[in-house]
Amino acid sequence: MKVLIAVTHLLGTGHLSRALTLAQAFVREGHEAVVLSGGCPAPHLENETVPLVQLPPLASDGVDFTKLLTDAGVEADDAYMSARQKQAAAAVQEMKPDVLITELFPFGRRSLSQEFEALLKTAQALTPRPVVLSSVRDILAPPSKASKATMARDRLKIYYDAVLVHADSDLTQLGVSWPVTSDVTRMLHYTGYVAPAAPQPHPEGVGTGEVLVSAGGGSVGQALFESAIRAAKRSPLRWRILVGGADKEKRIAALKAQANDPTIIIEAVRPDFRQMLHQAAASVSMCGYNTAMDVLQTGVPAVFVPFDEGGEVEQTLRARSLSVQPAIEVLPAADLTPQNLLGELKRVLRDGRRSSSEFRMNGAAESVRITQAILAELRS
Repeated sequence: MKVLIAVTHLLGTGHLSRALTLAQAFVREGHEAVVLSGGCPAPHLENETVPLVQLPPLASDGVDFTKLLTDAGVEADDAYMSARQKQAAAAVQEMKPDVLITELFPFGRRSLSQEFEALLKTAQALTPRPVVLSSVRDILAPPSKASKATMARDRLKIYYDAVLVHADSDLTQLGVSWPVTSDVTRMLHYTGYVAPAAPQPHPEGVGTGEVLVSAGGGSVGQALFESAIRAAKRSPLRWRILVGGADKEKRIAALKAQANDPTIIIEAVRPDFRQMLHQAAASVSMCGYNTAMDVLQTGVPAVFVPFDEGGEVEQTLRARSLSVQPAIEVLPAADLTPQNLLGELKRVLRDGRRSSSEFRMNGAAESVRITQAILAELRS
């Protein structure tokens, strides 16, 4: 089975990370999988087994997802977007996949609708036509207008065979964040959470006893980092702050100058972050999908400060749904102060570590099984 996964991450790197994890699961089962990536390269993500086709990269202008920037930091013009569209369609024509998976679209990435529709129409013209699936996380950004939900529903009915929802349905239903009609409900397949294999403890013990502060791989989290620095100065624990984004070196230098304290470690995001969580005292982070999975898998006590700029509610909804678990607290960004952060940290440290065995973390393997079954049924 040949599988092509199309993804464009615009702010952080979570969408690409999840797409790579999904592709790796197909490869492990003996299938051919390729990721078609339209976001900026993310070298900190581990990937040794999946070919990645890179389109001319795009990033959002902060949380303004309607303004798309090239890797040179200028707004993408029609010629740039046309080149992406042609390259994406060519990748479909060249691979002739048995399965095409679009990550987030049509529920999101509306600014790239023309590109995704070109991709879908190219797939439709192939013989045999590929199975077409949408791949979505547990929580979506709710549509600001009813027309956006209607448009997504119409595209699902025209182009798609099913929707893979990467959530544990016992914890979160898609209807929490998206208006799901009965015809869309019939297309939903809950896979469980998509996450890499649970990390092993760090072989060198890096992170042991520390408070790990992170905000994913994008250029976000400045207020969180600055509050963490002030909190660290009043804490007996050792703090480590991990900074992402294309401008991370500049941000790290500024934060180090602000801290003026060599005991507070401030460095770039690192690929062994997940291993570090095993022996960390606690995690302080936003609540993106992949970070939430890392917290659940390792059982580390966690304070979530959900990203909510630009009216974003996805992370807040996710954090609230997870906060029913012990040793997880939610601190809204509006309430973020060093004092409040230390108070929430004290609570999760008192609760201790959780068991990680009660969550459905086999979403990648289950996605492969579901995809195989759909392909077999449609081609029988």
